[in-house]
Amino acid sequence: MDDCPNNTLTYLQISSFSTSGMGHVLVFVMVLLIYLITITGNLVIITVICLVPQLHTPMYFFLSNLSTAEVIYISSTLPKLLYITATQDHGVTFPACVTQVYFFLATAVCDILILSSMSYDRYVAICIPLKYSVIMNRRMYVSLAASSWVVSSMNAIMYAYLVSTLSFCSSRTIDHFFCELNALYTITTSDTRSRKNFMIIEDILFAYIPFSLTITSYVFIISTILKIRSTDGRFKAFSSCTSHLTTVILFYGPILFLYMKPNSIDSKEQDKILCFLYVAIVLMLNPFVYTLRNKEFLEGLKNLTRITVEWLLEN
Repeated sequence: MDDCPNNTLTYLQISSFSTSGMGHVLVFVMVLLIYLITITGNLVIITVICLVPQLHTPMYFFLSNLSTAEVIYISSTLPKLLYITATQDHGVTFPACVTQVYFFLATAVCDILILSSMSYDRYVAICIPLKYSVIMNRRMYVSLAASSWVVSSMNAIMYAYLVSTLSFCSSRTIDHFFCELNALYTITTSDTRSRKNFMIIEDILFAYIPFSLTITSYVFIISTILKIRSTDGRFKAFSSCTSHLTTVILFYGPILFLYMKPNSIDSKEQDKILCFLYVAIVLMLNPFVYTLRNKEFLEGLKNLTRITVEWLLEN
């Protein structure tokens, strides 16, 4: 039994980053730029994919879903961080904290599941191309995307409920820049052993298994590409999945390092920086990864821009 009932809790405190007065300004400007670039980049991707018929394919359908998830993902954390940095008001209501946990976990898991769906799409396209249109039909890729959203949302609802039952008596200061789950478990007076064991199972289901399946698919993809005799054929096949592979590496790299690195005295600040890396920096880079070397997308963007300019001139 908890000595401190949760229903007495109104506010928590988010410590954010330890910086000086000038540091707050630099952090605010940096976070604001990252947020604006990420939102703009992903909204451009969604708009172009929706309006250009040539991009109505499974790969771009998954990409538009990924961009949608990333808009919500980054919006669940950075606006609050901007507010804290600008006002130095570190308070957050407990319901707002629970809501942040929900949207962060829902979109984080959705990102992973959609990336896994994209790896399956690339596997079918390269390893069994003659059956691609049969396997990756509209029903299949819509079902994969919809199930990603439903499963991740249900999972996040469960976590939000578990967080809502926590009690905070000895400390109410979250040593992070948002309501991060492990940081909440660190300061709660509730027994979290069963919750932490459950998190291990969740990590296996929604992180290790999807990551393993993605790596396995790329083993088959690379093996198939190496069997292609012509250099041009190998380059064309590999270039069709380099953007996705780069995103997978960028997304999983910081997470794997965060959980595998040894603990140290400064581990708290290091963890926050690493978490910021995959919560903000990686999400900012993804739109560029998917567009800068993508001829189909750039051509679609060029045509859409031309049509828009012509319409504006006519009106």
